[in-house]
Amino acid sequence: MRAWDMSCPPMPAKSLGLTDDAILGGKLRLLQPQRGHRFGHDAVLLAAAIPARPGERAIELGAGVGAAGLALLARVPNLRLTMVEIEPELAKLAAENIARNGFGEQARALALDVAAPARRFAALGLHPGMADHVFMNPPFNEASRQASPDRLRRAAHRAEKNTWSEWLRTATRLLRPAGTLTLIWRSDGLGEVLAALSPGYGAITILPVHPNADKPAIRVIVRAVKESRAPMAILPGLVLNEDGAASASAERVLRDGAALPLG
Repeated sequence: MRAWDMSCPPMPAKSLGLTDDAILGGKLRLLQPQRGHRFGHDAVLLAAAIPARPGERAIELGAGVGAAGLALLARVPNLRLTMVEIEPELAKLAAENIARNGFGEQARALALDVAAPARRFAALGLHPGMADHVFMNPPFNEASRQASPDRLRRAAHRAEKNTWSEWLRTATRLLRPAGTLTLIWRSDGLGEVLAALSPGYGAITILPVHPNADKPAIRVIVRAVKESRAPMAILPGLVLNEDGAASASAERVLRDGAALPLG
């Protein structure tokens, strides 16, 4: 339950079974395991939807090796960020990725269970109402679905019965009033997300993400404001591919690091 000490020289990626991969058109380079859960478009799309401003404080729940958080740091200068990740080996990689991309003064990574009691969070400096923004890509595959044999991949994707409620409870506790919660979810699970958000959140904005213009959405990005009473808005969808190549809108986000216009 600590921020990883990155004072020791890092080991070569190959000796640890890692790959050294670029995101945002090479603006960032991240170490990640060769097998198991590996970051992809979801992390960058999530980061692009967070309405953070310089000097604010953000917390990422379920950070993995830090792809979403680092993409956010690359877009928003002087942001203060804490990444929370349950798997110690991934939290250690997130800390190394923070340092190797030059964000050591702004961010830290903690090995901590999102469902841990509030006192565990407080002991690590994460107190109720401290965050302007909380963002997350929670496990969203139902436990009844066939699970991956890889432990880390299974943990990243497979949701147990109380996973969503525990993550939402933690996010709500950490957010200040009028703070924003941003998440990416599978499109067919939008109903459960909206039902859970309705008691304490408003100004809910939904951005469907389509693989192609003629295909149903596969993901939804949802942003909500704590204690707001503003109405919900469903935006025109983001199309990832057109004519066999990445769409211009997707390129601006995935390669150039542009923000997604969620209002």
